[in-house]
Amino acid sequence: MNRQTVIALGVAVLLGLLAVFLANSFLAKTQQKAYQGGTTKVAVASAPLAFGTDITPDKVRFVDYPNTSIPPGAFTSAAQLLPAGKKRVALLPMGINEPILANKISKEGEGASMSALLPDGMRAATVRINDVSGVAGFIQPNDSVDVLITRTPPEGGQEVTDVLLQNVHVLAMGAVAKDANGAPIPARTATLEVAPLDAQKLALGEAAGSLSLVLRKPGEPSNPVVETISMNDLRYNMYGGARYPAPAAVGAFGNLSNAISGAMNRTSQTIAARPRPRHAAPKTKAPADTSKQIEIYRGTKSDQIKVGG
Repeated sequence: MNRQTVIALGVAVLLGLLAVFLANSFLAKTQQKAYQGGTTKVAVASAPLAFGTDITPDKVRFVDYPNTSIPPGAFTSAAQLLPAGKKRVALLPMGINEPILANKISKEGEGASMSALLPDGMRAATVRINDVSGVAGFIQPNDSVDVLITRTPPEGGQEVTDVLLQNVHVLAMGAVAKDANGAPIPARTATLEVAPLDAQKLALGEAAGSLSLVLRKPGEPSNPVVETISMNDLRYNMYGGARYPAPAAVGAFGNLSNAISGAMNRTSQTIAARPRPRHAAPKTKAPADTSKQIEIYRGTKSDQIKVGG
């Protein structure tokens, strides 16, 4: 081993020791800051909590949280969370180790009130559903749905289906999610978060016809192009006609004017392409047969005299 190799190894060792020293210094300072900030016991869920679940001591545990990271509304003691003789229930689902916050549970001594989840100016309206109109149980709380109504028009005729409401927030499905054995219970009702006027529409629509729910993709905007569908529209090429643009033409509805303009152009082209009915040429009155008439002048007076047959 020559002299240059020894020098290179020595430099490498020194650089390694320097890197270790700097790393240890950084970690020591970080731990010192955390220690100086201190920690506080915060209540978290020790088991999954669904809507309406009673919050009992066996479902709560306390863990250390840095004082600089305690979430607003957290509970720091059992007496604060569960006062003696007063129960609390979960208003929002919570997972294991999730902090229990004041806006996720009911007030002292209150039950699972749906009104605590409603924003200002909104209402909770419940409609009847079945396995089919409820999308076979795939609709869950916090999903977004469209509400369809199938009815017979007041003037009579065939049944039609309209879009009654769009992008409606689902508050709850049924009254109880599971039975005593933990098995799911099919929901027979759906509770929706709607404006006061939309609540009136739901009540009237349920009396006038049957309602169905359609599950939406989260965050998808409302469709500004809707149509009343009747029995005559039950054909595959419904979107290929000249009635309104297909969903693919509307896209994200950001360029709606172009989509509607295109639909109008397709309508005019369809009308122009229709064969025009051929009308028979108007019948003209045949001229009178003058071959068997003669005209005789007597002075200034003329007379036509028919001769022959």
